[in-house]
Amino acid sequence: MRILISGASIAGPALAYWLTRYGFTVTVVERAPALRKSGGHAIDLFRPAMNIVEKMGVLDPILAGRTNTAWLTTHREGHARPVEMDMRRLIAAFSDRHAEIMRDDLSEILYEATRHDVEYVFGDSITSISDDGEVTFERGGPARFDLVIGADGLHSNVRRLTFGPESRFSSWMGAYLAVVSLPNHLGLESRMEAIVGVGRMAGMYGAASLPDARALFLFRTPEQLDYHYRDVPRQRELLRERYAGVGWEVPRILSELEDASAFYFDSVTQLDLDTWSRGRVTLVGDAGYCPGPAVGGSTSLAVVGAYVLAGELATYGGDHTRAFPAYEAELGDFVRRSRAFAVGAASRLVPGSDSALWALTQTMRLIQHLPVGLTKAFARMNGKGLRLHDSVEVKDYSAFESHGVRT
Repeated sequence: MRILISGASIAGPALAYWLTRYGFTVTVVERAPALRKSGGHAIDLFRPAMNIVEKMGVLDPILAGRTNTAWLTTHREGHARPVEMDMRRLIAAFSDRHAEIMRDDLSEILYEATRHDVEYVFGDSITSISDDGEVTFERGGPARFDLVIGADGLHSNVRRLTFGPESRFSSWMGAYLAVVSLPNHLGLESRMEAIVGVGRMAGMYGAASLPDARALFLFRTPEQLDYHYRDVPRQRELLRERYAGVGWEVPRILSELEDASAFYFDSVTQLDLDTWSRGRVTLVGDAGYCPGPAVGGSTSLAVVGAYVLAGELATYGGDHTRAFPAYEAELGDFVRRSRAFAVGAASRLVPGSDSALWALTQTMRLIQHLPVGLTKAFARMNGKGLRLHDSVEVKDYSAFESHGVRT
């Protein structure tokens, strides 16, 4: 049985791994000419995803590639005294098994784990998908596949071809995210420094695996901004406008935007589709159920989603008419809770008022001074909130691994 996956970032290779392990023949097509090395940003894997990558045999390189960010120094606009917080205390409240790793590093690890068993086609993309599985491409010749899976992110091409324009399913959360790769002039390692004000925050961090640093911007606007998601000059202009007059290291970072080795800018947007599947096509990760970049645990959710989708296809012997609904039923509650969590996280990370900003800094001080055991105990009592990403339970599909499925 031949399955085509669009997207070679996180969800695509993770899905390809499990499908191959269950006996399916997999091709991954990626628009970029090679594995993306766009700078990327730090992402989180929580307990369910960590358990899955351990089963995949890639836990060791993931642990070796951790950012190990241990401390956060936060400057409050208009205040001289910064707040110091041990990030390990904060993470302990969210998860008892966690790794933060650069997105590009995780993508490369998953690619290396699959490239010998999966056909990867770079520099091409899908242009049409017929009801009977005939697929056409921008460059390559047409081919027929039994199933087509979109793992191509928030601005999914497969979703557009199958379900229609993104605007029909996206819900803007009132904020924007930017990530810039630039020289580590602060000498940051295992530390993040940030400045927070009403409606905006900016930070910078380094990691042992990085030759440079990352600057992170997260800000609110009362209305959606006018730009195209591929118009980088316009995005830089918007960032400069929003952060004009902000102190700390922000002026220096903004002055280096033109020379930055990588730049990312996008809205913090959720997707809300009634179904992720139509005919022979389904979606996985941000392409189907993005809870919101940087605020909803989307990478961990994508790894879990890939595992569940492959497992349900194995369970039903490749019969998508049964496997796709089972996949959506199995993951649906986790997706809905992740969306709800993301809405609250976005409002807390970017305070919308002076009182909310004050509350954020006081919460950081409280976390720093509470005993770790008390913080963990409180978090465990709040499993549907702080411990959301650890609370999900996934099925065991190991029975299908040794013999594969008959297709």
